[in-house]
Amino acid sequence: MHPLAELISYLDTLPEPHILFDTDYRILAANKAYQRSFGGGQAIIGQTCYAVSHRYAAPCDKAGETCPLKQSMASGQRERVLHLHHTPDGEDYVNIELAPVRGANGEIAYFIEKMEPLGASHGLPDARALVGRAPAFRRMLELMARVAPSDATVMLQGESGTGKELVAKAIHDASQRAARPFVAVDCSGLTETLFESELFGHEKGSFTGASARRIGLVEAAAGGTLFLDELGDIPLGMQVKLLRLLETGTFRRVGASDFLKSDVRLISATHRNLRTMVAEGRFRQDLYFRLNTFPIALPALRERLTDVPLLAETLLARVAPGRELHLSAAALDCLMAYDYPGNVRELRNVLERATLLCDGDTIQLDHLPAEVVAAAAAGRKLGAGETAGCADLAGAAPTPTLAQLEDAALRRRLAVHSGNRKTLATELGISERTLYRKLRVMRER
Repeated sequence: MHPLAELISYLDTLPEPHILFDTDYRILAANKAYQRSFGGGQAIIGQTCYAVSHRYAAPCDKAGETCPLKQSMASGQRERVLHLHHTPDGEDYVNIELAPVRGANGEIAYFIEKMEPLGASHGLPDARALVGRAPAFRRMLELMARVAPSDATVMLQGESGTGKELVAKAIHDASQRAARPFVAVDCSGLTETLFESELFGHEKGSFTGASARRIGLVEAAAGGTLFLDELGDIPLGMQVKLLRLLETGTFRRVGASDFLKSDVRLISATHRNLRTMVAEGRFRQDLYFRLNTFPIALPALRERLTDVPLLAETLLARVAPGRELHLSAAALDCLMAYDYPGNVRELRNVLERATLLCDGDTIQLDHLPAEVVAAAAAGRKLGAGETAGCADLAGAAPTPTLAQLEDAALRRRLAVHSGNRKTLATELGISERTLYRKLRVMRER
């Protein structure tokens, strides 16, 4: 069966990148938008989608990834996934929406795949975006990609330092409101009166010092996104007014009698356990349910240690622009063995300090804080087998197991190859399938 010329012609009219392929993964057509964004001048017709997109020698599901074709074959319906896709500028996260096309006999004959880059996130070092490749990070991105196009209320849950405001801004930038304001509010440390004035504004003379009318942050965010950080610190008395804003889309300035309409999308964030606060009467249950429409968990850095090399390269470019700085193998080993109670914020601070102490172009072990070196050498997360250099400064550590040594070696080599598993498998002299199995076992340990 050959695809209709009309179908291929139709794909060329679409502004988003699209490809058409058969049930054997063979690409039959690619529209002009795809060729511009992902083609890079290469001949892709006749190649498999997994070879073009990922440089894989086998379908995605055989390489530890989610395969939308397999999902669609099983469900018979449209499927969506988030993949790292090769582009002329390197690997980028791409939203993939795949739709089956049925023949005259009712059987699936082709698939049409639409690709939309998730521009705020990357799988390679990038000074402006969220960066990572670890499974926990990718699960977070998948949820972000799902909710961004909607106006649903989002609650970001994660420890301090995990980048909640960056995630909120990325959701805003990927939404239909991207051209409108993104306004962040730090709810910690504000009294009830000050919080109300900041959020809703006030009229002239409404309280001592109110010498002029002032619009609040809700009005400033009109048409855009309002981000409430440290949600658990909102005073109880203000929670009912915030609930009214969510339920009716209206608010009132301090000292005013008339209600104003609001058009904002609300994203909130907290590191507190709001369920416990609800049970203790410190947070309204009805407000919690309204805010928790679409929760997204932000992984702690210790849950995505394989991202440390990418993050370190990105953060070094941010804290020391213009300097070509790199980490020595011993310094990188230590950073990958530490469990980061302060998460990405702590890693940034560690690297910023190191850049001030480093006069050359390579950050060494002695440029890192002594407490980080000592904690890494103690094997708090991965075992001291990965931190031999740290042990020289911090004293002897327990002998690592063979499994820990293999895990440490795999993490180091994966970091060197920026996560390129095909290159790593070739270097190690094993098949990609064997490498995927070893990496899966490593993550489960």
